[in-house]
Amino acid sequence: MLPIATALHPNTQSFEQHYRNLCNTLLSLTYSRSLPKGLQLHAHILKTGLNSIPLLSHHLINFYSKTCLPHFSHKVFDESPHRTSTTWSSLISSFAQNELPLLALHSFRHMILNGIRPDDHTFPSATKSCAILGNPHIGESVHCLALKTWYVVDVFVGSSIVDMYAKCGKIWCARKVFDEMPKRNVVSWSGMIYGYAQIGEDEEALGLFKRVMGEKDVGVNDFTLSSVLRVCGGSTLLELGKQIHGLCFKTSFNSSCFVGSSLISLYSKCGVVEGAYQVFEEVKDRNLGMWNAMLIACAQHAHTSKTFELFREMESLGMKPNFITFLCMLYACSHTGLVEEGQYYFEMMRGYGIEPGAQHYSTLVDLLGRAGKLEEAVQVVQEMPMHPTESVWGALLTGCRIHGNTELASYVADRLFELGSLSSGVHVLLSNAYAAAGRWEEAARARKMLRDQGIKKETGLSWVEEGNKVHTFAAGDRSHAKTTEIYKKLEELGEEMEKAGYVADTSFVLKEVGGEEKNETIRYHSERLAIAFGLITFPKERPIRVMKNLRVCGDCHTAIKYISKCTGRVIIVRDNNRFHRFEDGKCTCGDYW
Repeated sequence: MLPIATALHPNTQSFEQHYRNLCNTLLSLTYSRSLPKGLQLHAHILKTGLNSIPLLSHHLINFYSKTCLPHFSHKVFDESPHRTSTTWSSLISSFAQNELPLLALHSFRHMILNGIRPDDHTFPSATKSCAILGNPHIGESVHCLALKTWYVVDVFVGSSIVDMYAKCGKIWCARKVFDEMPKRNVVSWSGMIYGYAQIGEDEEALGLFKRVMGEKDVGVNDFTLSSVLRVCGGSTLLELGKQIHGLCFKTSFNSSCFVGSSLISLYSKCGVVEGAYQVFEEVKDRNLGMWNAMLIACAQHAHTSKTFELFREMESLGMKPNFITFLCMLYACSHTGLVEEGQYYFEMMRGYGIEPGAQHYSTLVDLLGRAGKLEEAVQVVQEMPMHPTESVWGALLTGCRIHGNTELASYVADRLFELGSLSSGVHVLLSNAYAAAGRWEEAARARKMLRDQGIKKETGLSWVEEGNKVHTFAAGDRSHAKTTEIYKKLEELGEEMEKAGYVADTSFVLKEVGGEEKNETIRYHSERLAIAFGLITFPKERPIRVMKNLRVCGDCHTAIKYISKCTGRVIIVRDNNRFHRFEDGKCTCGDYW
């Protein structure tokens, strides 16, 4: 970098050389994010009257943008007597890059009103601002202007429009622009992959990733890899995720915080929390997203003391927690019954200037409800500063079901129905609460209401990954190629478990049927079929990892503890709430979930 003293003393050099030195020094200070020296140089430019030169104004605006001072960028722009398209573009970019989308779009509009035509540098900043706002309607207007001015064929402008539509959830618009692009770059490919991943179109996302890997002149970046890793995590495709992790090493993106967060999420969701810890330790420069990813991984795997330890470490490093951080902490407390600790973190939020939202209240109600403090939970709901949402009432209903309080469950049900359209999960939760208390008529009425509204109950499924293939099971499923071996294994296990002291708890069969039928129903739940498949397929040293879309029932939880003891195997089950690691007849949840 040119010494700043040289740049400040023009006497020994021509004006042209001095001007060139100032530009080079500003660029160097921008790259190094050196604010004190940049301020010193800015003062010199003002004293010498050189701020009237548009290119110097452009460099100053960019400098303040990169040092996260967009309002200083705005001041430089206002004091600039000659504003070119480059100066306008720099200002709009400064606002967009610093998460001030409304100011960016306001400046974009004023630029057009001043007769300045947007270019390939301005359009991407405008579309980025629309994406931040999640507003496709303004984005459509920007897209129309890009069509009128023919900038839509520019690879950078076209890619930014694809990215904007994808992030706003209008994937069909993004795909249309993407398919019509004469040339695509890593941003357009990444935008499409991200868009499909966001709406759960995992096959489309993976298909595009496979295509981009075959493109010679495109390549991938950390955003591409992060998006596809999230697909693998969401679909629990551990083996594919490991291959992409290897690609992250080959492309040197393994140290990226975006990639690191996605890798932590991948390994956590696939039941390999040790892998999540390793990734976290390997990335030294961590952002808040990485800390939050590790906190939720610890919470889901019942590593509660580690969750608290990481939070303290984060605070000691000066990392300021956000609303997601506190959701992680409340979740950790909720699933271990730590009421006082949960209330402590809930109150701590306000100390950081964060007002609890509906999700925080929902998790606090869940914490109190699971712990049997239903009166306190009701009080929290009544004192909420906003109207209780479905998730808040649902959390209270869960507490009623666990503790058999059908009277309160009926009250909660009435409040839920007042909200209007409800998810199938809430209807089923209400029905199960009645059935668990033996109130079969009310349970049947709740299920009839589900049918009358045309809402389908989500089918309980469990799945196991073997190589690059996923084996899925439903309760009583006999469609698998190894059905005979699976059921034979379950019969053998049943005998061993009974000798070890297992007695089926048929109260978890929430149907009014005979005792023998209840025994038969509970014996072949989907998770048991998946575990039996794992026992006959995987080597003894390999843990059996089963994923499940619904909550594991109490009897299956007990049965899996006996299976782990009788077989000497480690069994990891992920239900819709958390992970359960069964080993030697014990579960990490401590029978509290």
